[in-house]
Amino acid sequence: MSNMVLINEELDELDLQLLEALQRNARSTFTELAAIVGLKAPAVHDRVKRLEQRGYIRAYCAQLDPERLGLHLTAFVSCYTSPDCAYDDFTRRLSEMPEICEVHSVAGEESFLCKAVTRSTQHLDELLARLKAMPGMARTRTTIVLSMPFERGGVCVR
Repeated sequence: MSNMVLINEELDELDLQLLEALQRNARSTFTELAAIVGLKAPAVHDRVKRLEQRGYIRAYCAQLDPERLGLHLTAFVSCYTSPDCAYDDFTRRLSEMPEICEVHSVAGEESFLCKAVTRSTQHLDELLARLKAMPGMARTRTTIVLSMPFERGGVCVR
């Protein structure tokens, strides 16, 4: 067996290095990636395409600066649902609100935890009013983010 460490049947060490590099900079060229993993660009191209086809890479995107865009407030909103809540409809409605960046189904008292980004406290108040009027919403609890000392911007692949 070679020196490659198999994480599972599908990913080897080179795949993991490529995933990490693409997470750091999705705009990396195949030549730049090849230099990182020690392969030729065509081989890297083939590996990246296979990673995409197998669903390890869901999308490529730019990380925007909310502050520069005038979105100065980040909050986490816990959604407590009523017993008659239709979850599919509920999550669809949440996903249609542009201020909601993430929706997580969670264990605990609340049913969902949402990350929201707004321009101001007034904008957040307007969002909360819309949330509270949703069918299936019993109540919300909001935590406002004061600062973000650390953000990974990806997942640990090892």
